[in-house]
Amino acid sequence: MSIPITFLASDADVAQAALSRLVGRYGNVPVDEAKVIVALGGDGFMLHTLHAMQGKTAPVYGMNCGTIGFLMNEYSEDGLEERLNLAEEEVINPLAMRAEAEDGRVFEALAINEVSLLRAGPQAAKLKITVDGKVRLEELVCDGALVCTPAGSTAYNYSAHGPILPIGAEVLALTAMAAFRPRRWRGALLPKGSTVRIDVLDGYKRPVMADADSRVSVRNVRSVEIRSEPRVRHRILFDPGHGLEERLTREQFV
Repeated sequence: MSIPITFLASDADVAQAALSRLVGRYGNVPVDEAKVIVALGGDGFMLHTLHAMQGKTAPVYGMNCGTIGFLMNEYSEDGLEERLNLAEEEVINPLAMRAEAEDGRVFEALAINEVSLLRAGPQAAKLKITVDGKVRLEELVCDGALVCTPAGSTAYNYSAHGPILPIGAEVLALTAMAAFRPRRWRGALLPKGSTVRIDVLDGYKRPVMADADSRVSVRNVRSVEIRSEPRVRHRILFDPGHGLEERLTREQFV
């Protein structure tokens, strides 16, 4: 018996061509009837799909039609239903961001990879970091800081020299970008249940923006609270031996 599949594709020509071929071969059902959602594109489109399919019961299986494809499986049109039957599931929880702007407006968003604060002017940002109600850094002078999930630890976090986190580690990474004071401060590992609050100091002179997965950006933020959201579960399927645990481990030896 065939598996009811919903195919989704990015706007890239290669992904659209793959979509046409796969739909012709395996069919395409409405999302609410799907047992599996197959996303065709790169990591950016995978994040878009996970956000868009939040609340749907079907897991998402990605096939790489982009560049890096860390969250994707190898593209192949043959034996797709067999691959789906054998696929291994990973469950990840996103981060919840609550950002308050200087004008008092409040913005909320979810991020699967990371929530980042970035300087929005020529001068370095000044940030105060509080974890679970206790001030841990009175003043961090830097280009920015981010909190990431294990799934997002190989993205922006890794480029900022943050640690790679195994999926089952139950921790979040707090990483600074170009920290000036304290010098060489590279961040911290925090329990997954922690609530991180970052206050922007001298925000009018040193403006800062907050960003959740490059989907929701808030300029001129005053403070941002970040925590894991266990009520939201994203189900991702990977070919056997190529899941996030293996990818995270492999990435540390290249």
